Amino acid sequence: MLSTAKKTKLASALKHYKKAYLDKGYGELDESATRLMINHFLTEVLDYKMIEEIKTEYMIRGTYADYVVQLKGVRHFLIEVKAFSLELSEKHLRQAINYGANEGIEWAILTNARKIDLYRILFDKPIESEKVFSLDLTDQNAFKENVELLQYLHKDCIVKNELEVLWNKHSALNPVTLASYLFGKPVINYIKRELKAKFKSKFSDNEISDGIRNIITNPIFAENIKPIKEKKKREPKPSTPMTDPLPTTNQE
Repeated sequence: MLSTAKKTKLASALKHYKKAYLDKGYGELDESATRLMINHFLTEVLDYKMIEEIKTEYMIRGTYADYVVQLKGVRHFLIEVKAFSLELSEKHLRQAINYGANEGIEWAILTNARKIDLYRILFDKPIESEKVFSLDLTDQNAFKENVELLQYLHKDCIVKNELEVLWNKHSALNPVTLASYLFGKPVINYIKRELKAKFKSKFSDNEISDGIRNIITNPIFAENIKPIKEKKKREPKPSTPMTDPLPTTNQE
């Protein structure tokens, strides 16, 4: 991730971008005007260099992607820009994904300069995509979270392949992935052991699986959940060192 100094600089640049463009109350802005805002965002907030690292109107099989970010000849992600006044749609997403799929680029950003949606392109049959995050840059309450996530798109983090770290985290926390662990033998055995100790009853694997399934299909309110605290292990008392008996003296 970014150093403290670079992260502070990113936050300051994002504030300036928001003040300069998003807080102006712009209404109807066309796509060409929106691209001017994106130019500023890419260079001032994410620290890329125009021309050298930001390729505009990038030709892909006879069509043109709005932007491709490229470092040392490696194309890291493409950007599809829509007009500031438009809401991002499924149609816009398909366009961006098609560009990436045809060029072998794994990451695509869909934006209208107000919102930024980051997608991972999955080269399956058929080609699919998965949204990794969605940012609303106009939401002041989400400013800190936006800064945290925008780090992954900053040039310094792209160089360090931090997008793969983000994807691995996203994949690990996917509900299907977590569910596979919940229904796994180690977790079921742990729950059986804990419940037996507390309720003095034995439970089968199927009973525990059914209970977990019930949680998934019938969600409960978080405030009703009281997490079980980890039991503190008793440390063995230090043994009293043996003292050698005083030597006896022979009395003659």
